[in-house]
Amino acid sequence: MSEEKFAFQAEVSKLLDIVAHSLYSHKEIFLRELISNASDACDRLRYEALTRPELAGGDNDFKISLEIDKKAKTLTVADNGIGMTHDELTENLGTIARSGTQSFVEQLTDGGENGGDMALIGQFGVGFYSAFMVAKKVEVISRKAGEESAWKWTSDGKGEFTLAEGARDAQGTSVKLFLEKKEGEFLEAMRVRTIVKTYSDHIGVPIQLKDDGTDETLNEGSALWARPAKDITSEQYKEFYHHVGQMFDEPWKILHNRVEGILAYTNLLFIPSSPPFDLYDPDRKPRVKLYVKRVFITDDCEALMPSYLRFLRGIVDSEDLSLNISREMLQENPKLAKIRSGLVKRVLNELKKTASKKADEYAKFWDNFGAVLKEGLYEDFENRDRILPLCRFRSLAGDDAISLETYVENMKEGQDDIFYITGEDIELLRKSPQLEGFKARGVDVLLMTDPIDDFWIGALGTFQDKPFKSITRGGADLDKIALSDEAKEKEAGDDAQETPGIDQLVAALKMALDTSVKDVWVSARLTDSAVCLVADEGDMDIRLERILRQSRRMGEAGETPRILEINPKHGLIRRLAARVEDTGAAGADAISASALLLLDQARILEGEQVADPIAFAERLSEVMEKGLA
Repeated sequence: MSEEKFAFQAEVSKLLDIVAHSLYSHKEIFLRELISNASDACDRLRYEALTRPELAGGDNDFKISLEIDKKAKTLTVADNGIGMTHDELTENLGTIARSGTQSFVEQLTDGGENGGDMALIGQFGVGFYSAFMVAKKVEVISRKAGEESAWKWTSDGKGEFTLAEGARDAQGTSVKLFLEKKEGEFLEAMRVRTIVKTYSDHIGVPIQLKDDGTDETLNEGSALWARPAKDITSEQYKEFYHHVGQMFDEPWKILHNRVEGILAYTNLLFIPSSPPFDLYDPDRKPRVKLYVKRVFITDDCEALMPSYLRFLRGIVDSEDLSLNISREMLQENPKLAKIRSGLVKRVLNELKKTASKKADEYAKFWDNFGAVLKEGLYEDFENRDRILPLCRFRSLAGDDAISLETYVENMKEGQDDIFYITGEDIELLRKSPQLEGFKARGVDVLLMTDPIDDFWIGALGTFQDKPFKSITRGGADLDKIALSDEAKEKEAGDDAQETPGIDQLVAALKMALDTSVKDVWVSARLTDSAVCLVADEGDMDIRLERILRQSRRMGEAGETPRILEINPKHGLIRRLAARVEDTGAAGADAISASALLLLDQARILEGEQVADPIAFAERLSEVMEKGLA
């Protein structure tokens, strides 16, 4: 077959230029990335060979070889793992197939000037490209396990790559780097040895260095998690975290445990100190790898860890599961279900300890992963009582997030409910007119901005026998809670006077708005704003309905009419009431346009669109024209 020439995907081409010219602060990272890829290839073939031993070709001694050729100025990283086909070489090395997006390249570009975002290369699963930091040309020869043909991929990293038939005696992949002249340090055995000991000593596959006719094994070649914790340094833990999790930050917490008894398994789990790039991926897949007797099984086992703990990275190695178990059987395996239960409890208990003993440290965790952990309140009934005390919420009381326990302790006399409001932006929530009556009484309100909040609250209902109550619903019973001294002074002033004609105004608004609203009430919650919309007690919360409508889960159902609350102390409402009282039926007709404007104003305050933007603009222009006359 003749040589084929391909152009890199646009994002890859730009990435290679950034890597080659802007990110030189950690050049040795390329060797760690290539060794990690080789280790993964060996793990995958070891698993496939359990049911198809012929794939390994009789060679079950998996290893990674590093070969230095000083004369040719090349460094080769080779493995006898799963290998790649023609199409896989094109997909894996010609595109950023699994994690490559334009946004990734933009992030890398933004941080490229100071080299600070070198970590993004590994984090986004494109570590292979780091080879071009030190190489003027890269040649990859790969033969897929079970196939006879091999393929050679070649590129100088300047926009194109070629594919042609290659030659390889057995399955596996060889990556040959033709080093730049100034990168001679990577042809020195001592330098290579140091890099491997620093970054890759945890790799479970032997790493052998071939130099001047001698072979030397550079790493211990044993699974890190199988070693006693006392024998593992913090650096070794960190490098294993980087390897297994494709992360480059420092682990926030390490959980290394050996469980024995009816079930025996080892877990080495890491909680990152920064959110992984795929934290909000729609698939919501857990990222913990499953091993059985130190043999890699899968990194895609939804039965091993719940999706609300998908920020975890690491491995679980079981002694009791069958080596040849299928992924389908894993989903319903009772032993795996028990392992999952034990892991979840261990993680939540560890978080509980940190939350109680190191509140500031836990606050950082919550900022990173709280929105994801809260998903467990809705999805995991068994562990709901463990998760809820871990949750933290922003509130009117201040900038620091608080627990529900703290909220209940600070409830006002006469307050029976846990009040909350949901929305997309916390600063807009703080300005919501629905909060005005609560502020006047010094009542704290939880400000919730995560979409899951609208769902778990309904599933939970109460905390410590205190019902959750959305302040966007009617019937807040604020009259049972005393006003603050400042609010009392305001009530004693001119605003304390009754508003003549308010009952007639309410009737006129109901008539003018007709079916556009469910009812019109005089508000007990408004102190500064003229109007607001609230849901009736039995109706769906306003934001929840908006979320369901946006996700098209409301079917053909029309929008639920809301209750319009008016503030009888507001100057605009007073003047409208006076007009209706003075002019009777004629006045009621005259405020029809004003009624619709008040409704549109309330909708805008709720973040909703006005029902008819053109009519809204016309009415607004008409009112402004009369005001300027």
